[in-house]
Amino acid sequence: MEDLWFCLVAAMFALYVVFDGFDLGAGIIHLWVARTEEERRLVLRTIGPVWDGNEVWLVAGGGTLYFAFPAVYASAFSGFYLPLMIVLWLLILRGIAIEFRNHLESPIWNPLWDVVFSVSSLLLALFFAAALGNVVRGVSLSAEGTFFSPLWTDFRPGPETGVLDWFTIPVGLAGVAALALHGALWIATKTEGQLQQRARRLARGALGLAGILAAVATLLSFAVQDRILINLAARPWGYLFPTIAVSGLGGVWWFLAKAEDAKAFLASSAFLIGMLASAAFGIYPHLLPSLSDATLGLGVDNAAASPYGLRVGLVWWTIGMAMVAAYFVFTYRHFAGKVSLKDQGGY
Repeated sequence: MEDLWFCLVAAMFALYVVFDGFDLGAGIIHLWVARTEEERRLVLRTIGPVWDGNEVWLVAGGGTLYFAFPAVYASAFSGFYLPLMIVLWLLILRGIAIEFRNHLESPIWNPLWDVVFSVSSLLLALFFAAALGNVVRGVSLSAEGTFFSPLWTDFRPGPETGVLDWFTIPVGLAGVAALALHGALWIATKTEGQLQQRARRLARGALGLAGILAAVATLLSFAVQDRILINLAARPWGYLFPTIAVSGLGGVWWFLAKAEDAKAFLASSAFLIGMLASAAFGIYPHLLPSLSDATLGLGVDNAAASPYGLRVGLVWWTIGMAMVAAYFVFTYRHFAGKVSLKDQGGY
């Protein structure tokens, strides 16, 4: 049962990255892909009906983690207190940038919120990916299961390293490039004309950068986390996940060349899922590994809720996720197709 919940937690956060990832990616490239006021409104309209709903997966992931592995939730949220506060403010700024942008007609007001939207999206992608790097690398857990990570120390490896170091920064940059690719493909899927062509060009550039940085991050992960190779040796079927990631990147290249944007976007989703699944597989059975002593890591063997609670919770989790899935199917079907400015709206 604990292993099942480990997979469910990983799945919740993977779905968040896939769905809210294209929102963040659209924000990252917003200032470059859109050249006119009409194009900027179109970019916002591609994510307008769904961006706030996509963030439900972040809440669902946090809730699932809290329910199934409360010790991990408590340790992570206290140890990463400062970066989590930064993420909270970035989420707030990004949300109000989308909603406030068209409240006034001013040569200063709109560009100001465009910059806020783009910068907050980029920093969110950077911090989320750096957070993943911290989880893969491990943290300085005490015997009581607590830790505190400053934003940075000396950027060197060691038991007192911060959230940002020589490993997590490349991982963060890889995340920015991957989500920029994801967002560009979403915009290309939802738009037409010059904006679509510009999004495709940005996607081609981001594809190469994402591939290089993903390879660098993968190689560095072998240097900081011994368990990855141990797990691969014990369970060779785990090579399936990096294979999915590489195949996803190849699919993006293939479908971009054929101008099949929707299929390229789905391939990008496969790339993100493959990378995240590889990370989860690599650190198993831990959700929060320890830098100093592997036995101090928090995971399925020492941080899960009671078996009875996990069994009962699975029933309610299934019901809740069925409702969420129905809402998402309805929303994405209702707003399917290309966007335009013909209908009146807030974006």
